[in-house]
Amino acid sequence: MAEVRKFTKRLSKPGTAAELRQSVSEAVRGSAAQEKTKVVEPLDYENVISQRKAQIYSDPFRDLLMFPMEDVSIAVIGRQRRTVQSTVPEDALKKAQSLFVQECIKTYSSDWHVVNFKYEDYSGDFRILPCKSFRPDKIPNHVFEIDEDFEKDEDSSSLCSQKGGVIKQGWLFKANVNSTITVTMKVFRRRYFYLTQLPDGSYILNSYKDEKSSKESKGCIFLDSCIDVVQCPKMRRNAFELKMLDKYSHYLAADGEQEMEEWLATLRKIIQINAESLVQEKKEAVESLPDDDLGSQGKSENILESLERSMHPELMKYGRETEQLNKLSRNDGRQNLFSFDPEVQRLDFSGIEPDVKPFEEKCSRRFLVNCHDLSFNLLAHLTDRSEGPPTNVEPFFLSLALFDLRSCCKISADFHVDLNPSPVREMLRDGSVQDSANCLVNSHCLHEVAESRLCYIKQGIFSVTNPHPEIFLIARVEKVLQGSITHCVEPYIKTSDPVKTAQKVYKMAKLACSRLGQYRMPFAWAARPVFKDSQGTLDLEAKFSPFYKQDSSKLCNEDLLKLLAEFKKPEKTKLQIIPGQLNVTLECVPLDLSNCVTSSYIPIKPFEKQDQDNDIAVEVEEFVPEIAKYCYPFTIYKNQLYVYPLHLKYDSQKTFAKARNIAVRVEFKDSDDADAKPLKCFYGKPGGPLLTWNAYACVLHHNQNPEFYDEIKIELPIHLHQKHHLLFTFYHISCEINTKGTAKKQDAVETTVGFTWLPLLKDGRIITSEQQLLVSANLPAGYLNVGDTEGRRQPSVDIKWVDGAKALFKIKLHLESTIYTQDLHLHKFFQYCQMIQGGAKEVPGELVKHLKCLHAMEIQVMIQFLPVILLQLFRVLTHRTQEEEIAVNCTMVLLHVVSRCHEEGLDHYLRSFIKYCFRPEKPGTTQAKMMHEILAVAMATILKQSADFLAINKMLKYSWFFFEALAKSMALYLLDENKIKLPRPQRFPESYSNVLHSLLLAIIPHVNIRYSEIPEESRNVNFSLANFLKRCLTFMDRGFIFNLINDYMSGFSPKDQKLLVEYKFEFLQTICNHEHYIPLNLPMTFARPKLQRDVNLEYSLSDEYCRHHFLVGLLLRETSVALQDHYDVRYIAISILKSLLIKHAFDNRYQHKNQQAKIAQLYLPLVGLLLENIQRLAGRDTLYCCTGMSSSTSRDDFMCNFTPPSNRSSLIVDKETLYAAAFQNGFTIKREDSRGSVSSEGGAGSPEQCSTNENVRRSSTRSSVSQYGRLDQYEIRSLLLCFLYVIKMISEDTLLTYWNKISPQELMNILVLLEVCLYHFRYVGKRNIARVHDAWLSKHMGVDRKSQTMPALRSRAGTMQARLQHLSNLDSSFTLNHNAGTSEADIMHQALLEGNAASEVALTVLDTISFFTQCFKNQLLNNDAHNPLMKKVFDIHLAFLKNGQSEAALKHVFASLRAFINKFPSAFFKGRVNMCAAFCYEVLKCCTSKISSTRNEASALLYLLMRNNFEFTKRKTFLRTHLQIIIAVSQLIADVALSGGSRFQESLSIINNFANSDRPVKGTYCPKHRQRARHEGQLSPAYPEKTLHSPAPY
Repeated sequence: MAEVRKFTKRLSKPGTAAELRQSVSEAVRGSAAQEKTKVVEPLDYENVISQRKAQIYSDPFRDLLMFPMEDVSIAVIGRQRRTVQSTVPEDALKKAQSLFVQECIKTYSSDWHVVNFKYEDYSGDFRILPCKSFRPDKIPNHVFEIDEDFEKDEDSSSLCSQKGGVIKQGWLFKANVNSTITVTMKVFRRRYFYLTQLPDGSYILNSYKDEKSSKESKGCIFLDSCIDVVQCPKMRRNAFELKMLDKYSHYLAADGEQEMEEWLATLRKIIQINAESLVQEKKEAVESLPDDDLGSQGKSENILESLERSMHPELMKYGRETEQLNKLSRNDGRQNLFSFDPEVQRLDFSGIEPDVKPFEEKCSRRFLVNCHDLSFNLLAHLTDRSEGPPTNVEPFFLSLALFDLRSCCKISADFHVDLNPSPVREMLRDGSVQDSANCLVNSHCLHEVAESRLCYIKQGIFSVTNPHPEIFLIARVEKVLQGSITHCVEPYIKTSDPVKTAQKVYKMAKLACSRLGQYRMPFAWAARPVFKDSQGTLDLEAKFSPFYKQDSSKLCNEDLLKLLAEFKKPEKTKLQIIPGQLNVTLECVPLDLSNCVTSSYIPIKPFEKQDQDNDIAVEVEEFVPEIAKYCYPFTIYKNQLYVYPLHLKYDSQKTFAKARNIAVRVEFKDSDDADAKPLKCFYGKPGGPLLTWNAYACVLHHNQNPEFYDEIKIELPIHLHQKHHLLFTFYHISCEINTKGTAKKQDAVETTVGFTWLPLLKDGRIITSEQQLLVSANLPAGYLNVGDTEGRRQPSVDIKWVDGAKALFKIKLHLESTIYTQDLHLHKFFQYCQMIQGGAKEVPGELVKHLKCLHAMEIQVMIQFLPVILLQLFRVLTHRTQEEEIAVNCTMVLLHVVSRCHEEGLDHYLRSFIKYCFRPEKPGTTQAKMMHEILAVAMATILKQSADFLAINKMLKYSWFFFEALAKSMALYLLDENKIKLPRPQRFPESYSNVLHSLLLAIIPHVNIRYSEIPEESRNVNFSLANFLKRCLTFMDRGFIFNLINDYMSGFSPKDQKLLVEYKFEFLQTICNHEHYIPLNLPMTFARPKLQRDVNLEYSLSDEYCRHHFLVGLLLRETSVALQDHYDVRYIAISILKSLLIKHAFDNRYQHKNQQAKIAQLYLPLVGLLLENIQRLAGRDTLYCCTGMSSSTSRDDFMCNFTPPSNRSSLIVDKETLYAAAFQNGFTIKREDSRGSVSSEGGAGSPEQCSTNENVRRSSTRSSVSQYGRLDQYEIRSLLLCFLYVIKMISEDTLLTYWNKISPQELMNILVLLEVCLYHFRYVGKRNIARVHDAWLSKHMGVDRKSQTMPALRSRAGTMQARLQHLSNLDSSFTLNHNAGTSEADIMHQALLEGNAASEVALTVLDTISFFTQCFKNQLLNNDAHNPLMKKVFDIHLAFLKNGQSEAALKHVFASLRAFINKFPSAFFKGRVNMCAAFCYEVLKCCTSKISSTRNEASALLYLLMRNNFEFTKRKTFLRTHLQIIIAVSQLIADVALSGGSRFQESLSIINNFANSDRPVKGTYCPKHRQRARHEGQLSPAYPEKTLHSPAPY
């Protein structure tokens, strides 16, 4: 690593990078002796594609070699708004003068700028590929022998529904005859007989223990071998004898004479039919003899041509079969190899980042409040026409708000509602004396909505961020000022004469409205709970409490919360109830709710502007708790101030004579001049204008120390200055009413009793804390200049303080603004930045001081103004490039903000910022460095400093943010400056390449040295760096990035700890997930033009291969090393490799078979890698188990075929014998690893054994030999799946070239791998899948699923335990959700997947072995086809039958076997009989299959074997096949493998039928020989009871 590599020559300081790398490398190595992975220098990518441009452009699949054009682009996305129009006022930016306000407005009104990567969906795990589905649309349901019902050994369709069906049935006695019993000692047993016609037209007599023909037959007699039937009364009464060929007889007896006569008549008729058909056959044979003789005398006839002349349609079809047709048939309806892989089916998205969404308004729990009616018990008709129901006799005004009893605070603004009917509202309009400027003008519009539609809103949408049951909806009721609360409430409580009282109250109210209509007084309140639980479930059944009288001494919110606590305990409450009814309902906000406006009256989509009839709903402002987890970045303009007058203490003032019924008027002014007008910015009450010049608080009658609960809402102007202030004017209201009907003069209603004011800004920030204000008796011009004591020192200002200048008035302000901050440090930072931008002289170190102060910023403010703060920090970083201290401190503040967001779990806001908001500004001068270079330098500086480890650790932990910022900055730089069209080496300055290299070297020691100290931080930076380098492969010189990757990878060692190995593979996986991973590996030939293409096939992990195909070479080399490591490391490497191949297989850009072939060729060295580990993939016990398996074996036998772990030692044999046997099987085993290669798979799969072995491995040193043990089931299946993908997808030409280039031993091992594939992907059956799952549940969850709907498996306990231990290694491939509630449907689905996987693997192997036999036909025919290669090819063909294929797959297998017999007859019919014997044995087992199509195919194959034998001997004999069939039948009986006698009989009849219909050979078979062959075939299976079990005679 100390060498100066090629890429460093391009750096500005040659040699510097090498020195840095040397120092880092030495630190990482730790010692000079430590082993290192061999480093292969990658190619100079840009140079290669430049030199080979012609070759690349002429390649028909250049899409695999070239990056697409316009891969990166900028998209400007319009900001998605909830509202119909922007919340930002049109002239907001012009009016704004503060830098902070300006930046906020820009942020809320600017569009999103997103860097789009066209193929982004291809740049991650295969799970996020944009393919339609990973699963096939229709998954075929394959039928397997192992799933057929156990009890149904006799297929009811096999005999009783044949050609002629059952001819006759009944009870007969059957004699058990053998050579040791004399005629006089015949023993008869009672049996139930079925006489049935078979498919070939022949007849068979089957005997059973009872009438149930579905059970196993106890014997059978083929009647085409019967030549006569005679009575034999000497044997037994009503007995008769069936005389067979070869002087053999069967003796039967009926119960009665009539029944005997019926049987005799039926049997004689059948014998006559047989005789007539035999004569007809002889006649046809003689007629056809001349034609056949002519054919045989001329050119010898091919067997396929001969079959085409057959009369049997099946034989004719077989005669037309060719290799090409078989191949086309196999290709029909094929599935993707990976479709049924557990990881593809599981589709676990847990590790995949969710989509990054743009900032949006906080969506809290929302509900709709509908206000319908408010009524008390004094009702009357107020008009002369008594139409409709009676109404209240005076106006009442309702306000609703949410209170949180748990937090003791108000959590929403007030929602004011006017539910008064029109006659009551008229009481206010008739004589109400109001400011004419405040009158409602219906023609006015606010935000393009007519004010008339917003006057009487009765629907409010409340939102709650933190719902819980202790949130209450409080309703407050007010009325027109009239007197004391007690006096006004009394008529509503004492209702002795309601009609008379109502008229009296109405009369008084009318007078009060005409005189005091604009003043309100408190009247009553009520409450109701909102939520049932903390999940936000609305309590829809709850009702409002009764109305309680307002207590004038308990009006404030604190008192109300205390009353609420009492309200929860109604038995203790002493509140006075006012009879009345409030009809207010709550409901969830409908999805299709339209005609809604925000709290600022801005219409929300969808909004029908022309729809005047529908009610409008208004959103009520939520006061979100100032807690970080409830905060969110502001996205809309909002600038409102809530004013809360709290208390006025006027009991000791002597300035005013009358100051009892005190009203407070609030105004907002921008000047203290004498003629200054108030601003129209107050939100009005229902029925009045939406915005007014002032607002009044409620009046308490005869109270000199009034409390207030009013909430006054103000729309603040965009720009605030020092003169903006709130002006409070106090009035004494005269409540006297002249009952004679003449109202007093207006000026007598209000008497001014004081003034006070509050400047809104203090130190540039809005005041929001509780304030105690002095009250002045007068209001001179310039009053804002007067402080607390200035009035006394400045006699020129005529200020008269009330009550000796005491603080008499208490108020509270609440700011809801998205353009003003109350954080001092943030305010000063922006203020200083604005000063510098304005051209002020900068004080040295001042900016750094302000930057450091930002560390004290409140987290809530940080979140709320996140985009504004971050953009300003990046702006400072860009424009202050000359000072490193500023850049580093700016980056440190960025780091602080990022870390605080992560600590609060709000990092998704940072991702949204980077993707949508971040857009670095161009530097002021053209020579200045770009933002990405400055940031990279600052990052490297922080990582290199040794003092601040806390900052270093944060930088490592949250490095993703900075790398994402670098990547986006680079992308925008290329696109904005149009440098994307330049050659890659010219896009970025050399200094930037140097900086990136320096940054990489700064990171390496923190990963490779400090990983155990800071595991999370080092893992994060490892992953972030990988993602960044992956992005750089799109932007920069790819050869340079390859070198950076190589530098980083060379820091790892094969002897690293497991954690470091994980880092290495996570890094590799991320890089290899690049969307253009295939072009990066250049899947093309690097041969010289003079040489042929196939000469330079790169099929091994050579240095040249790793140079030319850098990333895949790096991955395969690391995988090769990992395979020699312990399980955890192997698992990671294998999973990454398999995931990558799955991604290639499903990538819809590369679905053409030639594209897939090119990709598969790229992974050809993987096959060599597997061959190196062949002994770990294919131990001899694996192949022995494979040999012992059967397609038709029972599940008991299936489970018994596995060697238990306890017997593992018995498999360890003499080494020399083992080597010899291994060589014959096609693989060699290293001496030092022989034990690992022959250990039982049962042991490898045992969970207990695995855990024990794993603990041993983990405790041992990493160089220990024990690491190289057997691979487990998941590893083997995954590797084999990768192997099958390569073999299936690679072109036949390339595959043949590869086979020709590898050694004979490796070629043999390729065949071993194919056989192992069949074994490891065999289908284990639904019951075993269910058992595996139940075993897993019982082990991991303690669940015992005793209720099984499937029949129990009949087997010995020991065998069951061994099998379960073996099957436990299938856990990793189990796709079910492991929970106790797994249904049978889940098991069936799992079986469906397993079955399809087995079938696809079988067809892939079949494709490969068929192509192999075509290519190596001459070699296979060597020595009359008796050679090791032929032996292995034949073993693979038999392995299909031994491993239990599906019905569909077996049809293709049988077709290949027919072709195999036709192609290599000498292997069966010449020389040793081994192949013929083994073949007959396996095919005969298929003849007893429970699947009818399999029986038919097997019978046809057996017949074709005999037919080929006959043709091979030039139509002389088929003695070899005949004898081997008889031997095989006997062997099957001895092995207890021949079950289903009736099915076997049917198969024999099918063979007979073929013979009868095979016209070309019909004349050569004499009936006697054919019947004899059939008779011998049925002898053994006919009496299994006698042969195996029963010592007693029949």
